Amino acid sequence: MASLPTQFPGVTVATKANVYFDGKVVSHSVIFADGSKKTLGLIYPGSYHFGTGAPERMEIVAGSCKVTLDGQTVVKAYDAGTYFDVPGKSGFTIEVAGGICEYICSFL
Repeated sequence: MASLPTQFPGVTVATKANVYFDGKVVSHSVIFADGSKKTLGLIYPGSYHFGTGAPERMEIVAGSCKVTLDGQTVVKAYDAGTYFDVPGKSGFTIEVAGGICEYICSFL
């Protein structure tokens, strides 16, 4: 797997945070010159379900999590440096057992 980016040059960052689950999941939107968007975020311990409109790629930057994609029963573990893809018009449950999971979400 390719290494994760450590920075995104030449972008616009939305200063208003995306806050979910009473602040236990927080992200900021990053808009690139070509109009594409990613979010950079933190997930605190707990279990959370997210729905998707468009397909997404979740890259784990630090920490770890367990993920169950909608329609599946298999729980998969992801550590820093790994990623998982979520189909559009679907969803996933993500669980962080301890610490903070940091991620980059790309809209595919």
